[in-house]
Amino acid sequence: MSARPETPMLDRVTVPADLKQLSDAELTQLAHELRSETVSAVSETGGHLGAGLGVVELTVALHAIFDTPRDKIIWDVGHQCYPHKILTGRRDRIRTLRTKGGLSGFTKRSESVYDPFGAAHSSTSISAALGFAVARDLGGQCEGGLGDAIAVIGDGSISAGMAYEAMNNAGHLNKRLFVVLNDNEMSIAPPVGAMSAYLSRLYAGDPFQELKSAAKGAVSLLPEPFREGAKRAKEMLKGMAVGGTLFEELGFSYIGPIDGHDMEQLLPVLRTLHQRATGPVLLHILTKKGKGYAPAENARDKGHATAKFDVLTGKQVKAPSNAPSYTSVFGKTLVEEAARDDKICAVTAAMPDGTGLNLFAERYPSRCFDVAIAEQHGVTFCAALAAGGMKPFCTMYSTFLQRGYDQVVHDVAIQRLPVRFAIDRAGLVGADGATHAGSFDIAYLANLPGMVVMAAADEAELVHMVATAATHDEGPIAFRYPRGEGVGVDLPERGTPLEIGKGRMIQEGKRVALLSFGTRLEEVRKAAETLAAKGITPTIADARFAKPLDEAMILDLAANHEALITIEEGAIGGFGSHVAQMLAENAVFDNGLKFRSMVLPDIFIDQASPSDMYDVAAMNAEQIEAKVLDTLGVSRIGSKSA
Repeated sequence: MSARPETPMLDRVTVPADLKQLSDAELTQLAHELRSETVSAVSETGGHLGAGLGVVELTVALHAIFDTPRDKIIWDVGHQCYPHKILTGRRDRIRTLRTKGGLSGFTKRSESVYDPFGAAHSSTSISAALGFAVARDLGGQCEGGLGDAIAVIGDGSISAGMAYEAMNNAGHLNKRLFVVLNDNEMSIAPPVGAMSAYLSRLYAGDPFQELKSAAKGAVSLLPEPFREGAKRAKEMLKGMAVGGTLFEELGFSYIGPIDGHDMEQLLPVLRTLHQRATGPVLLHILTKKGKGYAPAENARDKGHATAKFDVLTGKQVKAPSNAPSYTSVFGKTLVEEAARDDKICAVTAAMPDGTGLNLFAERYPSRCFDVAIAEQHGVTFCAALAAGGMKPFCTMYSTFLQRGYDQVVHDVAIQRLPVRFAIDRAGLVGADGATHAGSFDIAYLANLPGMVVMAAADEAELVHMVATAATHDEGPIAFRYPRGEGVGVDLPERGTPLEIGKGRMIQEGKRVALLSFGTRLEEVRKAAETLAAKGITPTIADARFAKPLDEAMILDLAANHEALITIEEGAIGGFGSHVAQMLAENAVFDNGLKFRSMVLPDIFIDQASPSDMYDVAAMNAEQIEAKVLDTLGVSRIGSKSA
């Protein structure tokens, strides 16, 4: 392990109020030490490194000038917040980031009064900041008080429509509100679209750089000596398509762009805004993701998310892989399917690497579309692609697809358009915690008429499900798979389309049937092995489909077993609920069948390892075994219970 850095200035800071005793030169030194401490901490825990390094100076400046926790800083996305956590009384726990019982990797209201609003999905900060500003002016009360509201929004986050909805409303209400646009030219993937190009034009062309900054500032907010020069500059640039015109049209006073790593610029500008602003202000700062740590700056993703690493070299410490990840299997399989069918295209929302579509983009760039952080648009875009005769794979994390649910219903399902939903990060995901868990997609998709919903039990099944989706043209179809490595099974050379609505038998047994949907099948197998030692050999089946159900297989299992237990990596209302409904409609329960459904519990589960999270959910092999014994009325030592 690398030695921890010397941080004499940071050692003097316990809470943000301590920063107000420091000179500007000391605040600059503090920023250097805070950057070193952030790198050191993340090297031990892993996590989101680059985003936090990009806002070190901004974090120091905001806490030095504003009065937190009375003033509310909202980080968007929340993974920028590691330096903020260090300055707000959590330095002693910073090396527990993203671990069981430790600090969240995002802002979290229950964790600290300095985290006024949880933000793990992007583009929510301006809406939240406006809400705090209005609550303040209406006499609202909350822990820490209500003062100014400051939204720190990344350039990737501002590509989502919700950010503009909030800005439009804020400009109309004209409340005192601060939005800091952290323009680092990169969110997770390189930012795409017209907004990225627009932001780039704001600071392209050195001859006009200083004039643009002056011209686009709110003149009344500048110190007196600068006002006349700013007015002249603005007159000179009238009619030119430069500067913050878009933001000003939305009702914001636009300041910038300025260097977000230069404390000599940041501190006086923020002080002026803090003292003079009356309405909504947008401060545009330019930063560098991964700033100050060469391995992060040089990485393709600027150190977005890392495993534990060596501070000196940046080399990440990763356990050897025993099997390919589900994500990589999906990406490679989709490329192979696309080679055989030129109508296949792929869409993601700012997550090409995370979803495996980087492989597709390299091979078929004209058929791969990153729509930026805009899941609603992405889903409807796919709907029209399908209506136009293409075969779109809408590839998103389960937790992010939630943001496009209205479009899934109205634009895809009602029109019965054959959009293929590839749903990554299904089930519990580990260190990212509850905000990123794929808990609800089975329930929110399987209730839609005409929707086909599949779950891969292993990576070979995923290959077959990609092939199934590629050939399915009768309406929308979805398949889900988890984060992380596969089981280690042999992969087929080519996927074989599955018969829609047909499951498969894994093992014949007696008394109890275990009907698995998804990758808990491996835990079901383990439970069956220990049950066999107790004289109970369960039947095991892989449902493959939550909709349509394999009714014939399920009714046969119900008719020939004393008990039937479903297991799924999803919340109540999903696969098990559909099975129960079908059994009830067929009067199966009248015959005395013992039916149980193992689902994710009705709680949000905090970050831990996936295995630990499934222990909390009571869905690992040991708990599956216990469920079987309890359902059959057999004691844990193997004798019949009373």
